[in-house]
Amino acid sequence: MNINLCARALLLAGCAGVATFAAPLAAQDSAADIAAEAAAAAEEDNTIYVTARRREERLIDVPLSVTALSGDDLVKQGVQDLTQIAQQVPNITLEVSRGTNTTLTAFIRGVGQQDPVAGFEAGVGLYVDDVYLNRPQAAVLDIYDVERIEVLRGPQGTLYGRNTIGGAIKYVTAELPDETSVKIRGTYGSYDQADLIVTASTPITSNLKIGASGARLSRGGFGDNLTLGTENYNKDVWAARGTIEFDNGPVFVRLSGDYVKDSSEARQGHRFIPGLRSGAPVLDDVFDTRAGLNIVDQEVEAYGGALNVAIELSDTLTFKSITGYREDKSTTPIDFDSLAAVDLDVPAIYNNDQLSQEFQLLYESDSLSGVVGFYYLDANAFTAFDVALFTTLNGLTAQTLGDVNTKTWSVFGDFTYDLSDTISVSVGGRYTNDKRTSTVLRTTFLGGFSNLFGGTGVAAAVTSNFNGSATFKDFNPRASISWQPNADNNVYFSYSQGFKGGGFDPRGQTTACRNPRGGACTADEVFDFLAFDPETVDSFELGWKASLLDNRLNISLAGFLAQYKDVQIPGSVGFDGNNDGVNESFIGITSNAASADVNGIEFEGNALVGEDFAGEGSRFSVNWSLGVLDAKFNTFIDAFGRDVADQRVFQNTPDITAHMGFNMGVPLAGGMMDFIGLASLRSDASQFEVPNPFLDQDGFVLVDASIIYTSDSGLYSIGVHGKNLFDKEYIVAGYNFVAGGVGGAPFIPTLGREGTLTGFYGDPRRVFVTAQVNF
Repeated sequence: MNINLCARALLLAGCAGVATFAAPLAAQDSAADIAAEAAAAAEEDNTIYVTARRREERLIDVPLSVTALSGDDLVKQGVQDLTQIAQQVPNITLEVSRGTNTTLTAFIRGVGQQDPVAGFEAGVGLYVDDVYLNRPQAAVLDIYDVERIEVLRGPQGTLYGRNTIGGAIKYVTAELPDETSVKIRGTYGSYDQADLIVTASTPITSNLKIGASGARLSRGGFGDNLTLGTENYNKDVWAARGTIEFDNGPVFVRLSGDYVKDSSEARQGHRFIPGLRSGAPVLDDVFDTRAGLNIVDQEVEAYGGALNVAIELSDTLTFKSITGYREDKSTTPIDFDSLAAVDLDVPAIYNNDQLSQEFQLLYESDSLSGVVGFYYLDANAFTAFDVALFTTLNGLTAQTLGDVNTKTWSVFGDFTYDLSDTISVSVGGRYTNDKRTSTVLRTTFLGGFSNLFGGTGVAAAVTSNFNGSATFKDFNPRASISWQPNADNNVYFSYSQGFKGGGFDPRGQTTACRNPRGGACTADEVFDFLAFDPETVDSFELGWKASLLDNRLNISLAGFLAQYKDVQIPGSVGFDGNNDGVNESFIGITSNAASADVNGIEFEGNALVGEDFAGEGSRFSVNWSLGVLDAKFNTFIDAFGRDVADQRVFQNTPDITAHMGFNMGVPLAGGMMDFIGLASLRSDASQFEVPNPFLDQDGFVLVDASIIYTSDSGLYSIGVHGKNLFDKEYIVAGYNFVAGGVGGAPFIPTLGREGTLTGFYGDPRRVFVTAQVNF
């Protein structure tokens, strides 16, 4: 690959796995040459190439845990949003956050972040075209016009972007084709699903191309809101993207922008217990709800842009710049208790914006390759919500305003040197400077909701008026050694350290601070009460990657040990401010209360089992993954100073994740018929660190299947897809504000009077058809 093509590939591919296949060689004159070429192409057709280390190389050569899913494969499988890729990647959890439609909860190898409020840094980094998304709102990305999705497991930060302690997910949109192109894709299916995606692009000159995509994504609800007469779990989304690409040889520029408007109804939960005050019975359908909060509409609007520039400076040097801006605004009615009563009702506002700039200098010679870079992020996250407890005291509302600004800069570098033809070493490091500035204002209102949500409540007391700032600095190294005795085997050992900055809990209440003297807390004590420190992970990994049986079998096996220190434990608890035995509000308390070991193995592979068995061009392949985790707390200090590590578990982290899939392609009627199947398994998982028999999900298996016909000309394709074919009900999130209930004991509400124990579920069985026309 020449340096200009390499620069372009680096710009578009970013820094993780790319599931693309080697192109066949140019045609030769002689029959012998043609036969040799065909054999070589067949051997390479199952080879996956990646740019995980900022240069194109075979996946087998990369000493990192990388999974790459191509956009074409995802479309064939009928994958429709980002969370569904978790069915094919080991040791990862991707879910729609509780009470939302588009907020993402992500965990990799036990590390993540469940609570989406301002003030918490993500444990898993999400990138759109190399731009890091600082907030999880509007991050459940729909799969359309996507080139690939890449997942890197383990701490990241010496090669690109933001430091992330658990791993990174990269969403890469499709490159513009060289010729004028129009694609129209439609979907219709269960629950009145009706999607339409139109993509068009054209060259303007020999150096300039433009393209745009528009999507209308809609679906009826899986259930009903029996109080408000609206749908529950429906979808109502408009989205668009636009791209301009300029390529004159040594300079490649890509300007892109996107917009999403989600007007779906609020997603409300299913109660597991009858109303403790009203006696409202548990509903039969888990997708139905009685939630009554409607003083704000559910609405999410997000948009952003990116400017990526790559300049070839010499045969060995490439300069790269990535500039990004994003903004999102959300309003959401979160009815915790899921009843018509205003028992624990929380209307909320989220406003986020960010500006980021990254510079990279890439070097590549025969024996030395690497990157040095600088990253800057200025992000602001504003959260406001009321907590209405009218059944506790009519008109009682606690309002919280949290405004968090993050300014961070980092310098990083990572280089690989070939000691010999078979041994190479890599070393890298990152220095991070995170400054977090927070404002927390909490006010008690009487007489109804606050004026922020159109209410007439009157401010009665200010319980928090906090302004604070802290800077967190750290240096995190990475190193690996790789031994390749031949081109088909790679054994590597790596060490990497991850770092996640601290901050201030935006739901914290300063009047809840208690000191040993029994009096009011000092300013320093209040600061310490709301603040939490950074957490770190030291990860050791031993891996083997192999290409066997003339490249028809590719496998990747990795074992890892991770030492997780100063784990940030966020939580919400009921709070009794006047000591009358009734909790009239809830407060956030975040501590660095835990340390843990997270150990495991990951096994991934794909195999070309047969060719030409049902006519020339027929193929049968299988793919699989297995993740096994042993995640245990070594210490876990509770609010009373007790070590309760033996009573705590990792949230959203099943011990076993696995999948098995196949793709059988058979020539038929001037085209190719693909039969695709996928079965994915997740073992038992807990929603929170404290196990709960109602909320925690037992192990389950999801089964999907697709049949797709594609014409040989590529003009059109038609598919039928089935998701969750056995209609498995499974919990993905929930709320718990009750005590007791175990072994026949009565439930005791810890906030409100009805008792909040509610859950949210993954999608039921769905069947839909797709059709695409390409011009």
